[in-house]
Amino acid sequence: MSIKVKAVERQLKFSKDPNAPAEYRYILQADLYSRLSEAKVIKEAALRSGINRGAINAAWDAIGEVIKAWATEGHSVAIPGLGSMRFGVRSTSVTDVNKVGANLITSRRVIFVPNTEIKQELASTSVNITCYDRNGKLVKQVTSADSGEVEEEEQTGGGGNTNPDPNPSTGGDDNGDKPNL
Repeated sequence: MSIKVKAVERQLKFSKDPNAPAEYRYILQADLYSRLSEAKVIKEAALRSGINRGAINAAWDAIGEVIKAWATEGHSVAIPGLGSMRFGVRSTSVTDVNKVGANLITSRRVIFVPNTEIKQELASTSVNITCYDRNGKLVKQVTSADSGEVEEEEQTGGGGNTNPDPNPSTGGDDNGDKPNL
């Protein structure tokens, strides 16, 4: 099993100056991924477990409803064999309590925290990269030889900032006024 990625050569501008030349860079993106239907997942679970499809389907629906209900009540809900999920928001901050309101919310989020086994599985999974030039011609294939390090979102207790990374490209805090809750 491996993660398939493609690197496609694209022309990009790195300057706001309209006269600055664009440069070609290889951009990584997922390759050969598709969304598996609920019916296919249920069918496979029935085959692997020996439990009939109707029972799996009923359990699937019930688990989904429980997760939705508990997450909307503010709980972090376990997803069997995968980790846990909860709802959260991104927002700006204000110095005056009188300015606190829903208008501070910039986006709503689903936060997934993988369990140790999933992180270990990801770390041990190879990554195959297929490189294509700007004309779509295959130019190179690479298989990962990296350490398999898995990025960890730093967690704080009590619903605080879940990603205090000061790098805004990772969704974190760029100047202390956009906490992720």
